[in-house]
Amino acid sequence: MFLHYKFVLILRALWFLAQIALFGLIVNRMVKEEVQVVTGGNYFYFYAAGIVVTLLYSMTVFIGYDIYEEADHGVTEYLLSLPVSRRELVLGRAIGGGLRSFLYVAPLMFVVLLLIGITDPFRILIALTALFLFAFGVAGMSITLAMSIKSHDRFDILLGVLNAFIVRLSTTMYPVAFMPPQYAAMAQFNPLTFAADIFRWGAGLEAVLLTSPFVSVFGIVVFFSVFTFLGIVFYEKRLEGGGWR
Repeated sequence: MFLHYKFVLILRALWFLAQIALFGLIVNRMVKEEVQVVTGGNYFYFYAAGIVVTLLYSMTVFIGYDIYEEADHGVTEYLLSLPVSRRELVLGRAIGGGLRSFLYVAPLMFVVLLLIGITDPFRILIALTALFLFAFGVAGMSITLAMSIKSHDRFDILLGVLNAFIVRLSTTMYPVAFMPPQYAAMAQFNPLTFAADIFRWGAGLEAVLLTSPFVSVFGIVVFFSVFTFLGIVFYEKRLEGGGWR
């Protein structure tokens, strides 16, 4: 079903290329010297790594739209008639949602790694594993919201508002040192911050990290565990045949 969103996939790829090739390079020449110092001497690398995480997040939340499309086409009732538990359904859906978005973003991710320079393949392997868990958690979050709201329009609005806050209240685009104090406090506990930090650590950008690799991995594991559990609970309690509105 992911391939049905061809227009969105193309637009996201073009958005990524524009962010890297145009916006990233231009802003890298515009930022103040103290910003370059805080970001390890190259804001472009800092920004490029953050854009990868932002793209991974935005592509993974699309799993929620699949929930509504399946309900509209009667697939939900069919799935409930299969000899498969709801727990297995939501786990499969979350794993599939995380895997497909991860595979889509992987080529773009390696483009960024080549731009930055691959220094330690073992670190990159750890970072990619953590990012898959992050995508797994985002898929669980999207499923949880979809099952809670059961309204395509309200889900779309809520997701837009949530994306606006969760992306900007993170260190994907700018360092926490230049955020207002109240924003910086929230950014430290943002799952996108943990994901951006672990990817930058894997790429060898240690100077820009807000949290240690251990804390980042721990935060990602907690994030995906919580939303996988919530997704299972909502599937088991709210997904009833004929009960979708």
